[in-house]
Amino acid sequence: MPGADFLQLDRALAPPGDLAGWLAGEVHTAVADGRLPVGARLPASRVLAQDLGVSRGVVVAAYQRLVDSGVVHGAGASGTRVAARPSPVPDRAGAPPAAADRVDLTPGVPDLAAFPRAAWLRAERAVLADLDNADLGYGDPRGHPVLRRELAGWLARTRGVRAAPDDVVVVAGVAQALALVTRALVGQGVRAIAVEDPGSVGAREEVAFWGVEPVPVPVDGHGVDVAALRASGAPVALLTPAHHFPTGVVLAPDRRRALLDWAADGGLVVEDDYDAEHRYDRAPVPALQGLAPSRVVHVGSTSKTLAPGMRLGWVVLPEPLREPVALLKYHSDLGNAVLPQLVLARLVATGELERHVRRVRPRQRARRDAMLAALARHLPDARVHGVAAGMHLLVTLPGDVDDRELADRARAAGVVVHPLSRHRVAPGPPGLVLGYAAQTPDRIHDGIARLAAAR
Repeated sequence: MPGADFLQLDRALAPPGDLAGWLAGEVHTAVADGRLPVGARLPASRVLAQDLGVSRGVVVAAYQRLVDSGVVHGAGASGTRVAARPSPVPDRAGAPPAAADRVDLTPGVPDLAAFPRAAWLRAERAVLADLDNADLGYGDPRGHPVLRRELAGWLARTRGVRAAPDDVVVVAGVAQALALVTRALVGQGVRAIAVEDPGSVGAREEVAFWGVEPVPVPVDGHGVDVAALRASGAPVALLTPAHHFPTGVVLAPDRRRALLDWAADGGLVVEDDYDAEHRYDRAPVPALQGLAPSRVVHVGSTSKTLAPGMRLGWVVLPEPLREPVALLKYHSDLGNAVLPQLVLARLVATGELERHVRRVRPRQRARRDAMLAALARHLPDARVHGVAAGMHLLVTLPGDVDDRELADRARAAGVVVHPLSRHRVAPGPPGLVLGYAAQTPDRIHDGIARLAAAR
């Protein structure tokens, strides 16, 4: 009977129909219980396939599932190695799901297993080989000139942004960008900023934390209601026009024109370019900034393209805000760490960042499709929104549903979701915001099945 010395695997013990799932589960268990420590090398796929008497594709598929879950990573010539030890999955009989068994469908979390480790390491080695000693000192708080130059060109190519390097300030993610811009606007007398409703609760709280009143403006199927924005009297609007959070709506052409007219009359738009890179079934939507660079602050980051833990972002500023934001950045932290900036600059300059985005896109689409299939099977009466782009879906359900109670029941069943009401100010239809990027298709199916059972 085919078997392997590796983990004493016995193919005869595999359930019929899913050899790859069985093999991935055996390796996952061995990592969790310590038999395979972090750094341990897995057998070459060809060798293990021969030992087990299966096709090499079965082993490759099993290894890919382990990569997707972050348990192992491919390390080029050094082979596939254990990357992290998960907590052992507990016995499900009677006990509530523990962290290791929880399906986290929190929106806004990318596929962290897709981080381009090999490309980052290559770029970092190249940067260190050429690094000037002066680059290790206190630099420009606005960011390293090389990265600001590369970002200006990259944003022009991919998002239609019109910016010179001096218009760009490198920041530690969108949260810091919003903090710096809000504080600079407070210094110029701004006391209220219009925010989308529904819209990101985090962005709303960020604005309020720095002493500015967030004024909710309704969003419908065409994007933000510009007439309501005018009526609000707020001089600044924080918006996600390319991909609204959480509905996924793109600001309609007539609304874009109306918004630009509002800006030309003295308004200022802070454009959060949320999820702009992640699109599947529609053409790219250009950034608003390219149409009115003097009236739009453009904000973005690598949190969704690479990983939020990198804390790398940018803000493109009109002239009146350049110096105030640069001064605030200096007094906040003296500037971002230089080495990650230069590595990112090299990834942009070599085209590796764009190649990474293109490689990840079909993987994200497959996960979106898995969630759509699971919703169709387990929640056939659900209405799904925001399918064409992004990393999450909005689901609304018929009937009188308390989405916060439903989210609590789902959490008790081991599924983490966001109730739509969490991101609302004014009352509105209930719903759930479901992120799909961070989970494998089988985990997505499991999570939606649990959610349906908790309904």
